[in-house]
Amino acid sequence: MDDREIRAAMHAAFTEQYGSDEGTVMFFAPGRVNLIGEHTDYNGGHVFPCALTRGTYALVRQREDRTIRYYSLNQKTSGFITKELDQITAYNADDQWTNYPNAAVYAFEKHGHHIKTGYDAVIAGNIPVGSGLSSSASLLVLTGSVLRAFNQLDDVTNQELALLARFAEQKYIGLNCGIMDQFAIAMGKKDHAIFLDTADLSYKYVPVVLDDASLIIMNTNKPRELQESKYNDRVQECTQALHDLQKVCNITSLGELSSVQFEELKDAITDETCRKRAKHAVYENERTLLAAEALQHGELEEFGKLMNASHVSLRDDYEVSGIELDTLAETAWTVPGVIGARMTGAGFGGCGVALVRNDAVETFLHTVQKAYVDTVGYEASFFRAEIADGPIVIDEAA
Repeated sequence: MDDREIRAAMHAAFTEQYGSDEGTVMFFAPGRVNLIGEHTDYNGGHVFPCALTRGTYALVRQREDRTIRYYSLNQKTSGFITKELDQITAYNADDQWTNYPNAAVYAFEKHGHHIKTGYDAVIAGNIPVGSGLSSSASLLVLTGSVLRAFNQLDDVTNQELALLARFAEQKYIGLNCGIMDQFAIAMGKKDHAIFLDTADLSYKYVPVVLDDASLIIMNTNKPRELQESKYNDRVQECTQALHDLQKVCNITSLGELSSVQFEELKDAITDETCRKRAKHAVYENERTLLAAEALQHGELEEFGKLMNASHVSLRDDYEVSGIELDTLAETAWTVPGVIGARMTGAGFGGCGVALVRNDAVETFLHTVQKAYVDTVGYEASFFRAEIADGPIVIDEAA
């Protein structure tokens, strides 16, 4: 569904669930795709994401009591879920998907931003859950936008929204994530990618000018739950590698090392697996620096080569791709007119992204889909990425 269809369906659902949609406000937060710089954000490196026009919507009406009521068009089997603000103290499996908006409430309260009243909400989105396009971070930032607006917390900046969303995911959901997803969503800018140093949160916007090419999202349609995957294991393996390196050099993160320095010091990492993980983190950070510079200068072919090298590293050193993502990327590499292709996001399923010449898109879609079905047994999904601003309140009268 497009934007207007989603919003119309949400109003119909709100009226059905709550009796009337009078007094409602529509909010939107984007999803994100990372162009390059994977698994570097929790290693003090650089990332290069952009926000998407696809994302998550909330149609919300403030209440006078301390009750929150949720209904999701994407999770209809969950039905109607109710939560009291004073009960939001810890992750509860019975709360199902609403643990994410509850986590945002928890983060606000823990940081001294008092939430005065509850609300009624209908949620809907057009980014697949568990696809690697940050549906969870989108929902967290979206909820933060609602809480900010309804509680007159105008001093909470978009950058603080990102930090609150990361706190929510780490402390309430239990995922040891970095800052990239939340920052890209909260700080998105139309037609720009964000070159972010995750060590100090310094950033700059880089125009995404692709001329006769397009970014195509490739969805494996294999969803995953990161907290149930090996994501946290990768974080721990990098932490162990860092501890070993700190015995021989004065660093606080893997992102401080160049590839030359890493090769000189890598034998200090005693475990071979941890050494491979650290190698990816260091080399991927270097690739991200080069990629941002290449895109800024319109060097798309160089950018594409770095995308390809990123996937190889994620496949071989970080081991987070799998047959689905490998099939998408490796098949894309064989198609004339494909400038670059790689998995994006945490991996373990989810999505890839390809940079494709416009006159090659049709051949690319046919070739990659056929190879994917032949190898995996079901279809992938594809859509053109359009780059959006961060969270907004939608003026439905406009």
